[in-house]
Amino acid sequence: MVYSQVDLDEDIDYMFKVVMIGDSGVGKSQLLNRFAKNEFNMNSKSTIGVEFLTKTVVMDHKVVKAQIWDTAGQERYQAITTAYYRGAAGALVAYDISRRSSFDHVGKWLEELQIHTDKNTIIMLVGNKSDLSSSREVPTEVAKDFAQQEGLFFIETSALDSNNVESAFFSLLSQIYANVSKKHIIADGLKSNRDKVNLELEGIKIKVQSQEREYQKTTRKFNCCHVF
Repeated sequence: MVYSQVDLDEDIDYMFKVVMIGDSGVGKSQLLNRFAKNEFNMNSKSTIGVEFLTKTVVMDHKVVKAQIWDTAGQERYQAITTAYYRGAAGALVAYDISRRSSFDHVGKWLEELQIHTDKNTIIMLVGNKSDLSSSREVPTEVAKDFAQQEGLFFIETSALDSNNVESAFFSLLSQIYANVSKKHIIADGLKSNRDKVNLELEGIKIKVQSQEREYQKTTRKFNCCHVF
């Protein structure tokens, strides 16, 4: 399926809010920068409060704008970041494969999501820093089994060498799109026959239209367009 270029000034069909959570230092900001801007900063510092970047893609001829929030992992910022969970259509929970403690804390972050997000929020578990395989402390199978038990999608990535970064975000956005589309079809009184989209993105065609470089003030009000 071939897509034409989309004028970014035209109407957006969907806007999906995605939050990234996990311990400080697992590489959330690096993952976001790699996906949104194809950049990696060797001197990256810990996020303070909340920041976000956006990226526009096309799914099934619909223009989708993903607004991806990078939340600080430090405990002292949790009172700030919890306010931003509300309205999230998806969440990316990251840990560092070379730091077992960051994986052990995933359960805590899942509890945060359970408290502050809708039960239909799509969640993906991401084991980042796969380039540090020689220092691995979290076996892939252990994380995969955990994800299966918790009903999460799972993938390992490396923001440093970009391995699986696009797959992680595109898979999450595809699942969100499938979920929202299914609800719209049911709301229209039609039967949905859309199957789940797997990590290989079967069933939904995606084309990246831009790599926007916009940071916004975190005080900006966000209105999510999807309905749960």
